[in-house]
Amino acid sequence: MYIGIKCFTMLPIGDDDSDRRFAPLVNYALIAINVLVFVFLQGMGGNEKFTYAFSTVPAEILTGKDIAAGVLEPTPIPVYFTLITSMFMHGGWAHLLGNMLFLWVFGDNIENRIGHIRYLIFYLVCGIIASLSHVFVSGSDSLVPSLGASGAISGVLGGYLLLFPSRRVRVIMGRGITTVPAFVALGIWIVFQVISQLGVLGGDQGDGGVAYAAHIGGFIAGLALIKLFDIGVRKDSVLNS
Repeated sequence: MYIGIKCFTMLPIGDDDSDRRFAPLVNYALIAINVLVFVFLQGMGGNEKFTYAFSTVPAEILTGKDIAAGVLEPTPIPVYFTLITSMFMHGGWAHLLGNMLFLWVFGDNIENRIGHIRYLIFYLVCGIIASLSHVFVSGSDSLVPSLGASGAISGVLGGYLLLFPSRRVRVIMGRGITTVPAFVALGIWIVFQVISQLGVLGGDQGDGGVAYAAHIGGFIAGLALIKLFDIGVRKDSVLNS
């Protein structure tokens, strides 16, 4: 699952953080864990046994059984836990860096709004829902493993769009840097995901096996859940970091 930098005619590189109340420690930790897992556990993509053992396999989730066939490796944990482990693994440097860029730009604002613990739970829940969206679209016959933080990050983007639709986002557009409202920057991403998923459903394999259903599922989860996680948050509080 890959957010897909190249889908953007404008690439987000930053946003307005002037209202930050505290350091986004959870967001930093999520980025660090993703990088460390890729470098040390996945061997920068070279440790295929680890990658195939802890990725999400639709057939395993829908049957509840560990399947060690073909390239798949035995999973040393209950297969349902791969819905979580898979969201901290990546298929390559481009996959990792693209996802971490989006998490860096947009995740801190959500954490600043709803707090550390709520943000962590929100992120994980969106990631699980995203993976399940991919699983159910793929079906019980699919042995193709999926991995990546894109589904969870898509949830972050959905929450960001709902909470901060007009926030200024710095983007690379053409040969220069400019600012646009969040609904413009993220709107392009939404349209791309929908069109790409329609292409996959129509028989096109899409961009290198990108799990667009997970992106869309995660995004919808973010839209649906962010207001729930925002309940009771003091909007007038200002904390010194």
